[in-house]
Amino acid sequence: MFGLFSANSVGYDDIEIYTDDSRKGVRRVLHTLRSQTPKSEGLPNLALADFIAPKESGKPDYIGAFAVTAGIGIEKLIEKYEKEHDDYNSIMTKALADRLAEAFAEYLHELVRKKYWAYSPEEEFTNSDLVKESYQGIRPAPGYPAQPDHTEKQIIFDLLNVERNAGIILTETLAMYPAASVSGLYFAHPESKYFDVGKIGKDQVLDYHRRKGMSLEEVEKWLGPILNYDI
Repeated sequence: MFGLFSANSVGYDDIEIYTDDSRKGVRRVLHTLRSQTPKSEGLPNLALADFIAPKESGKPDYIGAFAVTAGIGIEKLIEKYEKEHDDYNSIMTKALADRLAEAFAEYLHELVRKKYWAYSPEEEFTNSDLVKESYQGIRPAPGYPAQPDHTEKQIIFDLLNVERNAGIILTETLAMYPAASVSGLYFAHPESKYFDVGKIGKDQVLDYHRRKGMSLEEVEKWLGPILNYDI
């Protein structure tokens, strides 16, 4: 499942998602993190918000969100194999479900680019091109290098009502269940690309905690692996 939403970036690192194309009401706000790793001269320190048109530009822009799964109902099959001490088929069932979920995510992204969002309707790529991600646009996921904060996943699930519409739930640790599931965002900007936020300093963490309205302790808990200081 997926959704396409009116959006603009605000304050450099946040993305406002509007209730409709009038852009008068804000439905949710996505919070992105900016790389602070020193770069070579002329190279920017990126945040995902850079790939959405700024609100002050007056240019209407959009962002997509998606969630797919291929793991519904496999627990009984896995349980059967485990009772039979059939480790091979248990592992292969999980691996196949994971690969099918990734394939579903890839195919849905292609449909969005060519048909639904249709910013690249004439796109024609070979399988090799698709593996190289030669197409325009990206689909980053919370918890991965371009957005290391898993809590942003909650916004995607709220926007799409994922639990009701796709049967995927978030655990207390914000892992997806079934595990063979993929969720993320769609960016269509022609210069959008994947990147690694890397380590971030206390200055950005304090700003992030203010932007998200989350306690500093919670922010530091979720961003622990990328903090460039001791808590």
